[in-house]
Amino acid sequence: MRTLTKSVVTTILPVKDMARARDFYEKKLGLEPKGYAADGNYLFACGGEAHIALITKPEGTKAEHTALSFEVQGIERVISDLKAEGIVFEDYDFPNLRTVDHVCVLGSEKAAWFKDSEGNYLCVHEGPH
Repeated sequence: MRTLTKSVVTTILPVKDMARARDFYEKKLGLEPKGYAADGNYLFACGGEAHIALITKPEGTKAEHTALSFEVQGIERVISDLKAEGIVFEDYDFPNLRTVDHVCVLGSEKAAWFKDSEGNYLCVHEGPH
């Protein structure tokens, strides 16, 4: 039985400064704020029924991996739009991960990474057409 297959998912991200993080997600990324949930997390609508929840953690995040990834169409345009909002993209030059103009081509997919206001790694990725 696959009970969770059709479940709506909420990604929970730790933040040090809730006001700063809310400003980033609403104004820089343009996500729709939904307000505080009963558990104290601040919610943003994202991609239909999915949500991003910000939870205050004084220590912030310690993850060295991508915390969440947004699937987009036209990754180069999305990067340009986000850069216009002040988003700074990461660049990599590793044997198995190299970016050119912030974009890494991974087979038939493309990806680009940036950090949110709290140091969480976020990604925009474009799948095969």
